[in-house]
Amino acid sequence: MTNAAPLPDSTAASPTLTLLSRIQADWARVRPDLDAQPMLTLLLLDRLHTALARHIELTYLDEGINASNWDLLLTLLRSAPPEGLTPTELSELSAITGASMTNRVARLLDKGLVERALNAVDRRSVRVRLSARGRKLVETLLSEHLAREARILSVLSPEEIALLTALSSKLVQQVEALGQGAAG
Repeated sequence: MTNAAPLPDSTAASPTLTLLSRIQADWARVRPDLDAQPMLTLLLLDRLHTALARHIELTYLDEGINASNWDLLLTLLRSAPPEGLTPTELSELSAITGASMTNRVARLLDKGLVERALNAVDRRSVRVRLSARGRKLVETLLSEHLAREARILSVLSPEEIALLTALSSKLVQQVEALGQGAAG
């Protein structure tokens, strides 16, 4: 029953694909009755995610910034009005919980990359915005960040990128639905 699709023949150039081919062969040998395709496909996606994250984080690691903080800085650059965003608004825009957001903001405050200001509308709350130093850093690194992402996707045609985006979106919807108890 092992009807797993064969992996591309480029395994010689990729330790990950070599490993996945080995795993595929092992399952076919040990349990030929199992359909290992879902496991292999999701393992490939997991390995891809890890490799992508490692490559992209090279953009900002030298600045002592991790992926979570980089995402927060990008959120402030793209979404914040000049007066900044409340921590709740930041959480909503980046899907980060309140406690995690507080820790991230504190780390970026310590680095001088963001500022807190009292909310003019509600003096009991604060707004977070990029500091001048933070804005300059993000603007400087953003071009490199986008160039890294473009280099990764350069092996795909525009049609393949559109298909990858559509399929990835479909999987996100399915995983989110399964996480909410829908579908079994």
